[in-house]
Amino acid sequence: MDVDLTPKLAQQVYGGDGGSYHAWCPNDLPMLKEGNIGAAKLALSKNGFALPRYSDSAKVAYVLQGCGSAGIVLPEKEEKVVPIKKGDAIALPFGVVTWWYNKEDTELVVLFLGDTKTAHKAGSFTDMYLTGSNGIFTGFSTEFVARAWNVEESVAKTLVSNQTAKGIVKLDVGFQMPEPKQGHRDGMVLNCEEAPLDVDIKGGGKVVVLNTKNLPLVGEVGLGADLVRLNGSAMCSPGFSCDSALQVTYIVRGSGRVQVVGVDGKRVLETHIKAGCLFIVPRFFVVSKIGDPDGMEWFSIISTPNPMFTHLAGRTSTWKALSPQVLQAAFKVSPDVEKQFSSKRTAEEIFFPPPN
Repeated sequence: MDVDLTPKLAQQVYGGDGGSYHAWCPNDLPMLKEGNIGAAKLALSKNGFALPRYSDSAKVAYVLQGCGSAGIVLPEKEEKVVPIKKGDAIALPFGVVTWWYNKEDTELVVLFLGDTKTAHKAGSFTDMYLTGSNGIFTGFSTEFVARAWNVEESVAKTLVSNQTAKGIVKLDVGFQMPEPKQGHRDGMVLNCEEAPLDVDIKGGGKVVVLNTKNLPLVGEVGLGADLVRLNGSAMCSPGFSCDSALQVTYIVRGSGRVQVVGVDGKRVLETHIKAGCLFIVPRFFVVSKIGDPDGMEWFSIISTPNPMFTHLAGRTSTWKALSPQVLQAAFKVSPDVEKQFSSKRTAEEIFFPPPN
């Protein structure tokens, strides 16, 4: 596979006083199109309001910064107004209508990663807005709108034409949006920074996995996800998705080095990654990362709701499961060399603390 895997930053698509919308373009990051994956970010300033919209893709949203509220309407369901904060993951199935609002001084930033197999454009999200200058009803005649909503044509014209902004607006100070309800988070949101840890290696790192057990809605989205926090100078074991899943990784915080090896043992990526970068690991390719001294944190989606990984180093690795004779034959080494190899990494798994 000769597709360019170089990590990329998002580019602004539109924006104004209320905030901005950024996306990764398949032309800049070809693996988006190759893997049918979309990626975008929404940034809302104080009183910023992202107008109601739906998408042609199922997604997982992850709150990178700030706090605010999200309106979520599942098909044939009532609106839920959900309080959201940094670390929240939200599964957004097909057909869901959402809006987003920030009333705080701190900018609210939300990452969207999703599957574009049924999208209009492979590797890109297409949002359909319910209102605004590019809203759905601007395309219908006033007669159709009036009959659909059972209002006078003059009222229909006002409803459709008054909002002239596109996608994001800034609401007037003092405008009262609906108050979010804590109970609406149940079954809709999982905070990855507060959830029980699936992996916790002293001096190495921590993992929280998002799957159908802790957030059942991801089954409808068809994606799993995880939040990984790698300690300073620690290493993440070389590994691969053993269920043919793609792994899409966004660097939330910190920096470090990454290497990816593909077919015929060819190293297809070796680079330094930093916060804001997005990169994709193709199916069955092996990836490993080493954090810089300040460590590194990333959020990933995996193109299956219950991902499985095989690691090639550490106590639970494939190598530890193989018999000594197989290792000697495979490596073409003596029993003494095999014993030196097998005696290492007998305690650590997945993450390896920095050498003493």
